Amino acid sequence: MTAYELASRFVGEVHEVPGVASSPFIQWCHESCSLPATTPDEVPWCSSFVNRICWILRLPRSASAAARSWLIVGKPVDLADAVLGDIVVIKRGTGNQPGPSEIRAPGHVGFLVEHRSVDHTIIVLGGNQSNGVTTQAFKEENILGIRRLT
Repeated sequence: MTAYELASRFVGEVHEVPGVASSPFIQWCHESCSLPATTPDEVPWCSSFVNRICWILRLPRSASAAARSWLIVGKPVDLADAVLGDIVVIKRGTGNQPGPSEIRAPGHVGFLVEHRSVDHTIIVLGGNQSNGVTTQAFKEENILGIRRLT
């Protein structure tokens, strides 16, 4: 089973819990990044989700809750060579964002589903997208890096 295949099983199944309660699954994902088991599901969890998927499959992982930490895991891949399931790291936020050399800046991470060259978007499967595990479109201009796990 690939990381993408496993991650896709959670699409539509995992969501943040409104209010003071938290999703036990998301908290379990946070633990894969050495965050306390009591970490609320409102804490950004895209990297925690990718880390948990990779942990289950014994793949290389960042072990960090920081999305940009994935920029140093695996091998770099150009967008033209990217395939289903490659790790995609994207800028997060508005305004001028630092480049990929700044690991501590905000970001988002997930698994590549598709590159749509017609409208210059990529489809990403990830956690913490609309408060759940979903697929979502992002502008390719916001890609910081694509990594292939080996």
